[in-house]
Amino acid sequence: MSWVTKTLKSTLGRKLIMALTGLFLILFLTGHVSGNLLLFKGDGGEAFNIYAKFMTTNPAVKILSYLTYISVIGHIIYSILLSQHNKAARPVGYAESKASTNSAWSSRNMGVLGTIILIFLVVHLQGFWAKMHWGEVPMVTYGEEEYKNLFLIVSEAFKQEWLVALYVISMGFLGFHLSHGFASAFQTLGLNHKKYSPAIKAIGQVYCIVVPAAFASMPLYIYFTS
Repeated sequence: MSWVTKTLKSTLGRKLIMALTGLFLILFLTGHVSGNLLLFKGDGGEAFNIYAKFMTTNPAVKILSYLTYISVIGHIIYSILLSQHNKAARPVGYAESKASTNSAWSSRNMGVLGTIILIFLVVHLQGFWAKMHWGEVPMVTYGEEEYKNLFLIVSEAFKQEWLVALYVISMGFLGFHLSHGFASAFQTLGLNHKKYSPAIKAIGQVYCIVVPAAFASMPLYIYFTS
């Protein structure tokens, strides 16, 4: 197992973990935004509450949830390790920096963007995820089955202007983070080819706009229609 340890400690190994966890989290975001689109259905939250119960009780989904938690933690830890390694490898900055002409702004500020997203994630988990699992959530009945009325929790939360603003701004930062991370992950995994790379880059550019915009539209929709 020594080769595994050496690989995980190497710069290449850390980049591979960052790429794999990043792509898994992109898949998670895709599923998450798709399910949350039920907030727009206009049925008083019935479809959203039924979906939420399925996502928290289905065994297969629970396994995916644990993989998501591991991916988030791993992505954060290895991003910190890579940042520390890069600073140690270049403790003194270049006399003349031309970073702005050699790389995109999002590429140069992935650490800052990641930190902002982490702060948002803590607020999001405390306000919704923790409350869903351990908080006092009112119940609602559809047919003969009871469900947690998470739609009510979301609706009440997004009546607060500061929270809506936080979500919208944070989704902007998420878009910048994804704009570099999407293509970078494929490149790290060696999946770059002159024939396919332009398509991957184009898909990444569309994704980093559509998904954050969809997430941002939800608090705005609830705020202006509540």
